[in-house]
Amino acid sequence: MNGVKYGALIGAILLLGACANSNTNTGALDNAPAEPAVEKQQEVIAKPTEDVQVETVMEDPATQQSLDMAADNALVYFGYDRYDLSSDGRSGLQAQAAWLVAHADVKVTVEGHCDERGTREYNLALGDRRANAVKNYLVALGVDPSRIHTVSYGKERPAVTGTGESVWSKNRRGYTRVN
Repeated sequence: MNGVKYGALIGAILLLGACANSNTNTGALDNAPAEPAVEKQQEVIAKPTEDVQVETVMEDPATQQSLDMAADNALVYFGYDRYDLSSDGRSGLQAQAAWLVAHADVKVTVEGHCDERGTREYNLALGDRRANAVKNYLVALGVDPSRIHTVSYGKERPAVTGTGESVWSKNRRGYTRVN
């Protein structure tokens, strides 16, 4: 019995010895001299710093906020299952067009949105017609069509959640976003 205990003790010692972590160097660091590393570090520290010029960035006046203010909002609302522009919508788009003509370097995206009623596919198509109605009106007012991109979100991005006509009417919209 003592022989078994003695054998198990020796086996455990050998097992632990085999599992021990040995710090063996691969030789890559042994060949590298220590002095150049210190000199290199001193070179980096000894280099003079370059002059840093600070630029004052002026806020670009062609921002979403300035479009919203100029057009009294960048939104156009539509009737139920409609994509024709109301007189209020045309009035807002005239202000948007004037702003876009004054900021000829700005590109915009017109987003078409719908309320939650109808299928996803139908609302995507209706949102596309709404976005294109806005774009076509802006182009008719003198905005270069290459500056206007359109996208339809259908019912996927409601402005207001809930049900009822007061909610749905806010989601049937065209939104002009500065890129």
